[in-house]
Amino acid sequence: MSPAPSAHTHPATDMPPATAPCPATAPGPATAPGPATARRQRGSGTVLMLAVVCVAALGLVAVLMFTAVSNAGAKAGSAADLAALAAADAARQLLPGDPCAVAAATATANGATLAGCTRQGPGGQIVTVRVQVPVSTLGWLPPLTRAHSVARAGPPPQPWRGD
Repeated sequence: MSPAPSAHTHPATDMPPATAPCPATAPGPATAPGPATARRQRGSGTVLMLAVVCVAALGLVAVLMFTAVSNAGAKAGSAADLAALAAADAARQLLPGDPCAVAAATATANGATLAGCTRQGPGGQIVTVRVQVPVSTLGWLPPLTRAHSVARAGPPPQPWRGD
């Protein structure tokens, strides 16, 4: 016969309460990975890091594209402004040469291409120019698109003359 449980033993295990395993923290398949689970997870950190690196690379490309477009837009705006001012000066005979030729030379000097030049107003003194600047994400890649800008310049208004 088995001995009678004493007052200081656990009734289900006949062990003292201090050494009885607690069912909530006992190791088992729910709390500790076995050898099969460890084999299935082998290399998962590498795949995770590869995904993180790919996402970071895509983010870098997006930032580079935004920066290139922004830079080309600013360059196109500056080139158009300078070309229109130079052409307006040439139209008022403050600079020698044809106003549209002066606008083309000024646009080229500022990294843009003249796309259009029109003269308006009395004596053709108001000049409107359109320029283009190629947009490339990286310097060695071919241009993806072009940034466009339009500027208009002429003599200042003279209200005493009715302008």
